[in-house]
Amino acid sequence: MESQNLKKAGLKVTLPRMKILELLERSEDRHLSAEAIYRQLLEDGEEIGLATVYRVLTQFEAAGLVNRHHFEGNQAVFELERGRHHDHIVCVNCGRVDEFMDDIIEERQKAIADKLGYTIKDHALILYGECNKPDCPHRPKG
Repeated sequence: MESQNLKKAGLKVTLPRMKILELLERSEDRHLSAEAIYRQLLEDGEEIGLATVYRVLTQFEAAGLVNRHHFEGNQAVFELERGRHHDHIVCVNCGRVDEFMDDIIEERQKAIADKLGYTIKDHALILYGECNKPDCPHRPKG
């Protein structure tokens, strides 16, 4: 499956590309930093350097396989392009990222663009808040 995705994106199939794509596809966390990917590869016994991880992620982004996000106060994170639009809400305390889709918000954005004489080509909505989960697994320990 992964090799087909790489070939379809016009990328040569290499071990680092395969391992990174596989990790992105199986990860429960859909928004991973290059450093988190690198750490997971090390834990999996893979000898892929951090510079290679960055290079591969940049290639994936250029090929449309991943999207890069810069959530406020955090390093860049990457998520697989899954072909469906969604927005994000980010906890300013623990960094947790949740995805959501709301038809009313989408319709309102289109109405505003129409009123102002625009045609929306792309957009990203990021809400910042504080998660209220007392047992939040993303909250830093200590």
